[in-house]
Amino acid sequence: MANVIADAGSIRDPASRVFSSGDRILRALMPSAAPSYEAARDSGLLDRLIGKGLLLSSQEVHRDALNGAAAGSSYVLEHPRIPFISYPYEWSFSLHKEAALHHLDLQLEALEHGFALSDATAYNVQFIGVRPAFIDHGSLIPYRDGDIWIGHRQFCMQFLNPLILWAVLGVPPNHWFRGALEGIAPEDLAPLLSWRHNLSWTIMAHVSAQAALQRRSQRNGTNAGKPSERKLARHALKGMLQGLHRYISGLHLRTQATVWGEYAGDNSYVESETAAKRAFVGEMVASTKPDLLFDLGCNSGDYAFAALEAGARSVVGFDFDFGALERAFQRSAASGSAFLPLWLDAANPSPSQGWAQAERKGLSQRADADAMIALAFIHHIAIGRNVPIEMAVDWLMGMAPAGVIEFPPKSDPMVQKLLAQREDIFPDYCEDAFLRHVQARGRVVARKHLSEGGRLLVWYDRRD
Repeated sequence: MANVIADAGSIRDPASRVFSSGDRILRALMPSAAPSYEAARDSGLLDRLIGKGLLLSSQEVHRDALNGAAAGSSYVLEHPRIPFISYPYEWSFSLHKEAALHHLDLQLEALEHGFALSDATAYNVQFIGVRPAFIDHGSLIPYRDGDIWIGHRQFCMQFLNPLILWAVLGVPPNHWFRGALEGIAPEDLAPLLSWRHNLSWTIMAHVSAQAALQRRSQRNGTNAGKPSERKLARHALKGMLQGLHRYISGLHLRTQATVWGEYAGDNSYVESETAAKRAFVGEMVASTKPDLLFDLGCNSGDYAFAALEAGARSVVGFDFDFGALERAFQRSAASGSAFLPLWLDAANPSPSQGWAQAERKGLSQRADADAMIALAFIHHIAIGRNVPIEMAVDWLMGMAPAGVIEFPPKSDPMVQKLLAQREDIFPDYCEDAFLRHVQARGRVVARKHLSEGGRLLVWYDRRD
C-alpha cells in the first residue's frame, strides 16, 4: 500500500482532514463531522450538488484506505484528483469572480434544502480548466432558522474585497493576498475607499460598516457575541447572498495597461514560424503524452491549445500579464477546455507559507507536470530580471522531465526591446551557452531554428 500523507492545507479543520495515498485523494470525516455529513448525504443534497456541478464528486471507501491514519474516523471519502491545486493569490480577476459566484451558488442551493456552509474560505474552491469546483464536503452543515452566516467576514476578506480592489480601485490584489493568507480585511480596505464608493450599498454594508464595527470592537475590547447568540432570519440571509451574487455578477475588470497582452498578435514572428512552433510543440506532446503540461509565459493560450490538440490531458498556463490572462480565461471558458491560466511572477513565484511554511505549498512543491513549454519566455527572466542563464535553464528544466524551451538571440526584436534602455551586462546570454546548460541537465531530443540565425527551439528530455 502507498504511503498515506496528510495534506497540510487541511490542518485547520480537525473534523475533516485530507490525505493522499499514491494517486488517491482521501478525506477522513471524524465523529464530530459525521452527523452533518449523514444528514447532507441522506437528504440527497450531496448528489444534487454534485449533479449540478457545484460539488466535487466523492465515494465512501473503507477506512483501511488510510492505513491507520486518522484513527477513529467515521467515514473516509475518495475524491477525484484535481490536476493542479491553485491558490486565490494566483487567480486572475475572472477566476476570482467565478470562484466567488460558485461559492454563492452552492450556498443558495444548500439553503434551499436546509443546509449551510460552516465557513467561506476561498481555498475550498479549485479549478478544472476554468470550471470551479467546491472540494470540502465536510463544511456542509444543517441550517437552523435564525442562524447567521458564520462565514460572512471570511467571504468578504477572501472573495468580495479582492474583487473590489480589482474592479473598483483597479488594483490587482495578488501581492496583498499572498502576504495576508486570510484575505483582505474590511478595516484595511475601507481607508482606500472614498465617500462616492460608499454610495454602493454593498460596499457600505459589507466593507465600511464591517470595518467600523471591527474598530469599535477592538477599541472597547468587546465582540458582537457568539454566533449562537446572534440571529438572522432565513429570508434575510437569502437576500444577503442574492445581493452579493448580483453585485459580484456586475463587476468588471477596470482597463489596465498591459505589457505583453497583445504579444500573440504583435510579435516578431511570421506566419510560417508560428506554424513551425506549433508543429514542434505538437511533436513533443504527441511523444510524451503528458497528463499535465505547464505552459510558462502562456499569454492568451495559443500553444496551450496546440498542446491539448496534440494530446495533453490538461494544461496549466502561467503568465505575469493580467490582460493576457483575461484573454486566456475567455478562450478557455468559451471552448470548455482543460486549460487553466494562472498568474505567476517567475522571478518571485509563490513560496511555501502558512503554518510551518507548509500549509500553502510553493510552486516548486506543486510542480508535478509531465511536460512543459517555455516559449518566448527565457529572455524575460535572464535579461528582464537579471537571472543568470544557467539558473534560468535549471529552473525551467526542473519544472518537468521533458519539454520545449525557446531561445531568442540578442538580435531578436523582442530582446532588443528589453535591452533598449539598459546596459547589456549579459555576455553569457548566447545560444552556445544556452545549449551547453541544457545538455548538462538532459538530452536534446531535437532542435530547430525558426529562421536563419533566429530563435532556437530545443526539445529536452532529462529522464535518461
